Amino acid sequence: MTSPLAPDDHLGDREAFSAFLARLREDHAANSQQWENATLEGFLEALQAWTDASPGWYRNFGHDLPREGDWTFFARALTAARIYE
Repeated sequence: MTSPLAPDDHLGDREAFSAFLARLREDHAANSQQWENATLEGFLEALQAWTDASPGWYRNFGHDLPREGDWTFFARALTAARIYE
């Protein structure tokens, strides 16, 4: 299974983030049996755990955790997805 986002990929704008989300959704539709966290509850739990551990992930790939990320935008997107149609 290939990842919708490789370790060296960079999303530079909202459109790239939206395209990534489309790839992620398509990957789930095609490969959900291979996802360790296929339920929303499991996915959100893993998202929190990975966020906590992300500095180590970045170090493992020879990168620094990006400081320029818009964490508020990401949080708003996740929050809006609860009710957005």
